[in-house]
Amino acid sequence: MNKLFKKYEKKLPLKVINDIKENIPKNINEAKLKKILEKTLIEYNKMLVQPGESVGLVSAESIGEPGTQMTLNTFHFAGVAEMNITMGLPRIIEILDGKKAIQTPMMEIYLKKPYNQGKNIKKLALSIKETTLKEVVSEFMVDIAESKIEVIFDEKKMKNMGLEYSAIQKSIKTNFKEIALSKKGNTITLKLNEKEKEFNQLFKVKEKIKDIYIQGIKGITQVLPIKKGSEFLIITAGTNLKKVLEFDFVDKIRIISNNIFEIANVLGIEAARQAIINEVYKVIQNQGLNVDIRHLMLVADTMCATGTIKGVTRYGVVKEKASVLARASFETPIKHIFNASLIGEVDHLNSVVENVMLNQPVPVGTGLPGLVTKVKRS
Repeated sequence: MNKLFKKYEKKLPLKVINDIKENIPKNINEAKLKKILEKTLIEYNKMLVQPGESVGLVSAESIGEPGTQMTLNTFHFAGVAEMNITMGLPRIIEILDGKKAIQTPMMEIYLKKPYNQGKNIKKLALSIKETTLKEVVSEFMVDIAESKIEVIFDEKKMKNMGLEYSAIQKSIKTNFKEIALSKKGNTITLKLNEKEKEFNQLFKVKEKIKDIYIQGIKGITQVLPIKKGSEFLIITAGTNLKKVLEFDFVDKIRIISNNIFEIANVLGIEAARQAIINEVYKVIQNQGLNVDIRHLMLVADTMCATGTIKGVTRYGVVKEKASVLARASFETPIKHIFNASLIGEVDHLNSVVENVMLNQPVPVGTGLPGLVTKVKRS
């Protein structure tokens, strides 16, 4: 069997061979396996792109046409109104335009054993979530006469989050160095100094201390442990890939972020390219549409070809085009032509758009090769 697979390794991609290995019956005989491999090879050769084929045009049409059928809705996670994820056309635009600030950043954090079986799942989720002071406080009391604020804590919430009073006091002291702190039972008292005894200052301090960072990962505002198949994982609103990867209980190989730029910064451009393909494909599948993944791969390659992510916009990949006329055909034509004339830029008319504009044969299909041999005329 292995000899037969080895024979086809140079004819078929390794992924196709591995897919066949995974899906064939265990007791298959060699003759049947050879027949499967031969049929796969015929289909694979049919699918290969011919020289001169307008792959960009085909990809643009193949993504654009189903794109017109997409909805503008966003999908909400059941039971958690605060946690939703942008889907449909807005998400496609967000990815392909290369937007750095996305509407709903999120992560899927897969866990190692035994945590992926549900062990301490709530505690782990809360340790990841960014916790501010107001989340563990049951009441704020302002004493104007004494110029002090009494913060009464919910000890049950503190226990669930694994929080100690010492950590809270340290966080308050870091942010308000001039304020005197004292603790009694489940209450921490903040007393203002003589300089800050103005009436409105007391209420300003009260509002500021509510948002003091206590623990967790900054940027992750919501966590939701869910069961997917046979294992538990944590879904987050907000992303911080670099910090989450530092945790020992996280499965670093399978963790997913929907922030393409963050992936590029942490894992590199190849990972970002794959993330673009995965994210666009996921949206298309959720909409019940069918687009060949190779079209998405071509777009992702174009966006990541320079080593940084560039959106399909006039400031991104269009700006990188060598042809003046091709750049001018997209947006702001006068600006491009004017700038090119100032520096004496030359357009070699190597691509499709510029030749269409000048009513010349385009270098695709049968128009791709140039004629080398001089034909003798009689």
